[in-house]
Amino acid sequence: MEPRIFETPAALIGSEGTGLGPTDWMLVDQDRVNGFADVTGDHQWIHVDVARAKDSPFGGTIVHGYLTLSLVSHFLPQMIEVRGFAHAVNVGADRLRFLAPVPVGSRIRATGEIVAVEEIRGAIQSTVRVTIEIEGGEKPACIVDTISRYFPE
Repeated sequence: MEPRIFETPAALIGSEGTGLGPTDWMLVDQDRVNGFADVTGDHQWIHVDVARAKDSPFGGTIVHGYLTLSLVSHFLPQMIEVRGFAHAVNVGADRLRFLAPVPVGSRIRATGEIVAVEEIRGAIQSTVRVTIEIEGGEKPACIVDTISRYFPE
């Protein structure tokens, strides 16, 4: 699916309730999890020790919650594209929840919804609620409200 395109930041005004996605599926394999562990220093065995994790309640290694969250940056451009701005900043996130573990080897994707748009200090700020789904899962892995601020040209 192509991203929803907004030609200017001002075009976001009034778009609350607009659904975004779904994105393409992405495989989260053990190499990606191990790389994330190396970068963050989080080598907790439930993420990186395949042999030990087989005896865990999950039956195998699980993806770091913060790796799942960081993949929002991969999925957002697949869902929404804002054009016509001088620069933009990631303001942060609200309402982060991890609802289900992601078994390593799973495929995940994102859907989104624009939940708020407002003018702030000469910029347009949007809040997009991103839901990370696990293929075949009953619950989402993660739901987070991402906040972006666009400064018009």
